[in-house]
Amino acid sequence: MDYIHEMDSIARSSGGSTEKVLETIANRYIGANPQEPPVYRVHDVASFRRQEDCRYDMNLGRRWPDIRDGQYVYAWGKLWCAQEGELPFAVSCYGPVKVFVNGSRQFASNLNDDVFPERRAVFRARVVKGWNHLVLEFTATGTGCGAVFGTGSVKGAPMHFLSPGPDRAGREGWIYSEPQDEPWTAELGQLEEQSTGGLEWYPRPEWSEQERAAGSFSRILGGEAGDTAFAWTGLCCSRAGGSRLDLTGEASGAFEVYVNSREYYRSPEDQEGAFRVPLELDGGGHKLVVRSVCPGGGRWDFRLNAPGADTGVQLEMPYPVEGLPDTWLYLGPFAPGQAPAVEAVARLDVLFGPEGSKRFWRADLPDAAVRPYLETALYGKWNYPLGVTLYGILKTGEELEKSHLLDYAADHIEQCTALHEYAMWDTEQYGAPGINHQLAMIDSLDDCGSFGAAMLTAHAARPLTGARETAAHIAHYISHVQDRLSDGALYRVKGTTDFMAGTMWCDDLYMSTPFLGKYYALTGELSYLEDAARQFLLYKERMYIPEQQIMHHVFDHKFGKPNGVPWGRGNGWVLFSLTEILELMPVEHELYQPLLVFFRELCQGYLRLQGPEGLWHQVLTDHSSYQEASCTSMFIYAYSRGIRFGWLEETDAYAAAALRAWQALMELCIDRQGNVYGVCRGSGYSFNKYYYKDQLGWQLNDTHGIGIVLLAGIECLKLARTGSR
Repeated sequence: MDYIHEMDSIARSSGGSTEKVLETIANRYIGANPQEPPVYRVHDVASFRRQEDCRYDMNLGRRWPDIRDGQYVYAWGKLWCAQEGELPFAVSCYGPVKVFVNGSRQFASNLNDDVFPERRAVFRARVVKGWNHLVLEFTATGTGCGAVFGTGSVKGAPMHFLSPGPDRAGREGWIYSEPQDEPWTAELGQLEEQSTGGLEWYPRPEWSEQERAAGSFSRILGGEAGDTAFAWTGLCCSRAGGSRLDLTGEASGAFEVYVNSREYYRSPEDQEGAFRVPLELDGGGHKLVVRSVCPGGGRWDFRLNAPGADTGVQLEMPYPVEGLPDTWLYLGPFAPGQAPAVEAVARLDVLFGPEGSKRFWRADLPDAAVRPYLETALYGKWNYPLGVTLYGILKTGEELEKSHLLDYAADHIEQCTALHEYAMWDTEQYGAPGINHQLAMIDSLDDCGSFGAAMLTAHAARPLTGARETAAHIAHYISHVQDRLSDGALYRVKGTTDFMAGTMWCDDLYMSTPFLGKYYALTGELSYLEDAARQFLLYKERMYIPEQQIMHHVFDHKFGKPNGVPWGRGNGWVLFSLTEILELMPVEHELYQPLLVFFRELCQGYLRLQGPEGLWHQVLTDHSSYQEASCTSMFIYAYSRGIRFGWLEETDAYAAAALRAWQALMELCIDRQGNVYGVCRGSGYSFNKYYYKDQLGWQLNDTHGIGIVLLAGIECLKLARTGSR
């Protein structure tokens, strides 16, 4: 098939420059996915907790223990969608449930659903671009009331929901009603942000008068005599020449005021009542931090009056936090001797305090935690296709000496690694994290190895905050947690669906071995490299097709045999990953020669299957299946490296194949804007080759392929410089 017209191909617009092709592809990706930090939101801790599968546990029978059979309870949340489409949802019912999306009923439980809360009912619902309102109607029966509800795809779409209504704008968490004697369904199609349907909604959005009287630190953080806490706000001086002013307020408990880490005021130890702090500020923004010590006796307070308009100074959020009711964040309490230094607290990317009693920022609302959430399409996400995408961008920046490419990829990765410790803590606190969800909840090689390998590549070029700790976490998982067969072969005991259980996939060689090799390079521990090398030989025993010198995609232990289909990208993962390990393996090691033999055998098999136009196909042995860009790129990569490192003997044939394939990619699969066509989407597996050929289609700019195309081009540049053809 023709993906693009020849007049639109990048081969025509690049002037024969592979460097221009690489830069165009990388810049197009970066332009489509600009750098964005996580969004920090106020989270209603008293709302529903998310479980490990990222669904919310809405057990309303527990929330309302006196509810009567036949009464109704409602839960309401809203979800922002960047584009129109369909999303997967999953429900497990404690009793009868109906789900309404934008006023339209999309799910109603049946008799089986109602009495088996361990079952998952999965459905897809249409969503609109913008805000989507979801309302769940629960009916109380003798079996219970409520449901576990949320995403039907935890890896692909973890989903977090925001509270509706203007009084809770920006907060994460569902709201729910009191029990009702009559159904509320008639109004579900007319819900608006300005109205909550005339019902009383929970959790409560504001403090009681008694709680307000207790003092800010007391009501938000609690604390005992001698504990320390911090409050953080911003000061903005609009006068270019600066301003002099007095900050005034009231406090209970000794405190100090710091501006930009400089101490400006220290109160009496028995502070009670009004205070005045003289300040001199330059124009612009400033960080104001208050450190206070709990006096005991039940009241611990700090209140700052807003500066007068005549001062040219106003309070502002220290960092944008959606749902924050004022301009203050609060941290603590810390037992004596455990508080962090004042100059270290004005940040939102680390935890504070000793192990076992870590703290993070809170808001001046009941049960209100501040949490980061990832709300971008791709930037800042941690998943395996992005691992190879960022690997390709990193190597492109290195090859072309373009620092902006290196920095973009490294910054993306560091946004994940810098928050790794927080994400693990966040998972423990709230059931499922708002960021790094695949890494924080690893249960497969897909979750860690690919992105981890890119991380170690970036870390070698520029030290990344948290990278070593993250790498140790991944290495422990692969070596000590990931399921294996008795001979040590990596193995999938379970899968996202039942048919995937008990299988071995070619893909998993890429999801594990490059990371293990790079972790060996980082630590010098040879056992990681040896583990990686042995995986190839163990997989060869089960999945190699000797008469064709290629690989089955999957070995299914439920049936005791491989699936019989040589999927293009699956084979590409094997050869690609094998080059990563051969490069690191000492030639005198006993495993080096078996790996080299395997590499040469595979290269011979794939060489025979190159298509007439220069590309390889989705099903390698079926040239009526579509021409596939990602496996083609991986064969280019491996052949070029095989020549460069001296692993291949018939260099002319392999060089010709690689360069012809690269030319075909530029002519047929990459347009002049740097869009990449013909990359197979993420796969399942089947014993039926027509699944791969007819159902497993390609996607434009799929992240499974962009980085691999870049890596192929880089290796072609290096191959051309050797003069081998």
